[in-house]
This record gives sequence, C-alpha cells and structure tokens, in this order.
Amino acid sequence: MSAEEVAKKFQVPGRLVTLKSITTGNVNDTYLAILRTTFSEEQFILQRINKTVFTDPALVMSNMKRVTDHAHRRIEKEANGADRIWQLPRVIPAKDDKDYVIDEKGEYWRALSLIASTTSYDRVDSIEHAVETGVVLGHFQRIISDFPVDQLEDTLPGFHITPQYLANYDAIIASPEARERLASSGEARRLARFVEDRRSFCSVLEDAVVRGELKLRPIHGDPKITNIMIDNLSGKGTSIVDLDTVKPGLIHYDFGDAARSCCNPAGEETTDLSEVFIDMDFFEGLVKGYLRQANSFLSEADHAYLYDSVRLIAFELGLRFFTDYLAGDVYFKTSYDAQNLNRARVQLKLCDSIESRESLMRRALENKG
Repeated sequence: MSAEEVAKKFQVPGRLVTLKSITTGNVNDTYLAILRTTFSEEQFILQRINKTVFTDPALVMSNMKRVTDHAHRRIEKEANGADRIWQLPRVIPAKDDKDYVIDEKGEYWRALSLIASTTSYDRVDSIEHAVETGVVLGHFQRIISDFPVDQLEDTLPGFHITPQYLANYDAIIASPEARERLASSGEARRLARFVEDRRSFCSVLEDAVVRGELKLRPIHGDPKITNIMIDNLSGKGTSIVDLDTVKPGLIHYDFGDAARSCCNPAGEETTDLSEVFIDMDFFEGLVKGYLRQANSFLSEADHAYLYDSVRLIAFELGLRFFTDYLAGDVYFKTSYDAQNLNRARVQLKLCDSIESRESLMRRALENKG
C-alpha cells in the first residue's frame, strides 16, 4: 500500500491532490497531504510511525489521543481569557474509526491536523523568540498537568534516565573497540575524563524522585526548538508539535531539553567549540516565558531542580553521543567520521558553560511571578 493509498483511508473530505514529503524529521516518514472538494481544500500531516524507535505504535497513539483530547478541552475552556488562539494537533481518525491505519507490511500510519500559518525554526533568533518558546512549553505542561499520569503508558522506558545511560556507557567503554578509539584520540580521552568528573551528578533528578521531592507528570518528551510553532501573523507561539514522546516523566526533562536546545546559538553540529555557550539573554527570555505559564503548577522542589535539569540534559546528550561514538556509531545517524564525537564535544562544552554560569542561571530562575 502506497502512502497515497494510505492517505485516502482517513476521515478527511475531498480527493487527494498531492502528497509532499517533509524531510525535516529524524524519526518518522512525514508527508503533507492536500485534498480538495468542489468548494474547499483540506491539508493534514501523514506519518508512518517508526517501529524501530516506537516498538508499540498503538500505545503511542493511545497516549497522544488521550493527552490531546484533554488539552483541547482545556484550551477551549480558557479560550475567552487567552492572549492568543492556542492550537494543538488533533488525531484524525481513520475511516474505520481507529487512530491509525496498518498497511499490508504491518506499518502503522497516522493523520494529524495541520497547524497552519505557522513556522518552526532551527534556532532561536531573538530574545522574543526565546520568550515565546518558554511560553509554549509552559502552556503545554500547564494544560496537561492535571491529566492522570497513571493513564499514560511509558512508551520509551529509560528515556532521560541518566544513570541508565551512564551504565550503558560503562558497558561500552570496556569493549575492545571503545578502548581502541580512546587510545587513538586525545579528544576522546579528554571527554572520558569530563564524564568521570561528573559521575556522581548523573542521578540528581532520579534521587529527588526517590526522596519524594519530585513526581512524575505527563510530559512532551522532546520540546526542542524545531517543535515550537510560531504564528506567522502575530509572532506569538501557538503550538507544540511532534507528540510521539508524550509519556510519564519529570517536567524537568522538558525544561532542560528546551533550554539546551534553544539557548546554544551554535546548534548541535558546529565544529567550532568557541561558538558553544549558554546564551544568558536567551535563557532569561525562556525562563520568563516559561514561568509565566508554569508557576501555577510548579512546586518549590520543582523550582529548586530547574537549573540541575539544564546541566543534566546537556550532559546526558553529550554522554549518549560519546557512547555511540565509542560503540561505532550504531544509534545516531552520521554523515562523516567522528561526527558523534564532535556532537559529544558540543554538548559537553555546553554543559561546561552551564556550570560556569550557574549563579546567573539560578538568579534568573528565582523569579516566581
């Protein structure tokens, strides 16, 4: 069954005009489907769910449907008092009323409503953009904060559990291939020392959970800057997309990943480490926007660990890139030799920059509205 045939199996009126491939995503095969009737045009997002990453697509769709239905009700309830028209993708049912279509190869496909007249960006380009990124993340977390977390399945076990990534690193670094790569690269040995010096920090959030200071909530799971949609007309954030990773977790995973993603002007792929740092103007903007929405549901303990989350998530991603380099590049896609080593250098340099600006970052986070 072709993608064109799949597109016709969802409850969208009209005849299929075209299917355009969208190549910006790293996980799912994504298309823009355009259908027309005699009096209107309908557009939606068609995706094939990557079963290598999401081993149970039906559970992914169950999480997405439950959370978005809840969020849509909250958005509608608050609409009259909102300063903008908030949106969130809607799961479009198939013609058999399921939330997905399974083709003859056993592949799962889904259809989502298009967030129209918006743009996502690879990098933050202004303080205002950083503020809107924080507002969007805080708004999403707030409107799902009262959703019962026990009604969500953990579709990515171990995701953002840094001690587990460290355990995997320990297993990999003991292998002959990893020892050979370390022996041949002074930079790899430097990164290994960086990791060793921060080993005890890896469990900071998980230890807080064990102590009862932090609790699991519904989270987005992947709030990077490219998933924040900015309205083309108003310049305000209007939606967060890419909801595959909605699951139980710590809101700190989301905040830390958003800060890591949007407050490093150099991005993840630069080869010039002098360009890598945590931009305090962007960070202060992100925090301002985030707390504007999130203060209503954050506890004192939640606030206390926000800085740690930024430091930890940058470290965690660097650790994952470094582990993959030592393992022979088996997880993250690469286009040149030692790309994962360079990606690790970037994230661990960002972690170092975050550590050097700890007092400034904590001061920015002290504003509790």
